[in-house]
Amino acid sequence: MNHRDLVRQLFLTSGKSIADATDIKDLERFVEKFRPKSVGNKLIRIGGKGDGAYLLPDDLFGISACFSPGVDVTSTFEEELAERYDIKSYMADFSVDKPPIENKRFHFEKKFLGNKNDEKFIRLEDWVKDNINDNSDLILQMDIEGAEYEVIIDTPSDIFKKFRIMAIEFHCLDMIFNNNSFKMVEAVFDKLCNDFTVAHIHPNNSRPIINKNSINIPELLEFTFLRNDRVELNDKKLSFPHALDEQCAPHRPHRHLPECWWS
Repeated sequence: MNHRDLVRQLFLTSGKSIADATDIKDLERFVEKFRPKSVGNKLIRIGGKGDGAYLLPDDLFGISACFSPGVDVTSTFEEELAERYDIKSYMADFSVDKPPIENKRFHFEKKFLGNKNDEKFIRLEDWVKDNINDNSDLILQMDIEGAEYEVIIDTPSDIFKKFRIMAIEFHCLDMIFNNNSFKMVEAVFDKLCNDFTVAHIHPNNSRPIINKNSINIPELLEFTFLRNDRVELNDKKLSFPHALDEQCAPHRPHRHLPECWWS
């Protein structure tokens, strides 16, 4: 059973009764609290078309490295960072033997990201400390099939603050309809948003949008965070989809960020 299946199992087994349902006011508060904001930098698309690309604030110069756990069949995101911004990438994934393309700025570790260190897993804190010995800013691009929750809980905030920008794909977000799971997910987001502002959200259309009590929760959401010391909030109204957004799975139904998340 992979991490995503484990997260889904948590949702399915954490309670069946009406008493386990999250209060509608808590759901509304969650959505409002973590809505994207205009952070003072325009958004640019890094990673080409389709899945594996993210919209990031145009604030990449001076960043020294990207940490990118979860290696897919494409590395266009890391390749563009290398070629356009001279940003090296540290990549990790136990399920593959190497990145899909070769690049002198790529450094690969055959391990999953997790909350322990052994022959199969590595903690984010130790991975960063093993490779970075200065105070330069970093990027985190994390798509690890549901393990993001345990990694975020395990990682000290001081490590996250080394990242100027973070692009994180959150899986099984419909867990928040269950009150027990809601508390865990909200704690994860609260931890990040102590030091970061949500700059963009994009639903991955490979998974559905679940509706309960007028709240629409995409199962799979890509969040872009900008560290608060780089944020210049303004009153610019945001609308979705962004002009640079593209569907991750072109052969599946189009899904856009529900209006409750941004309006």
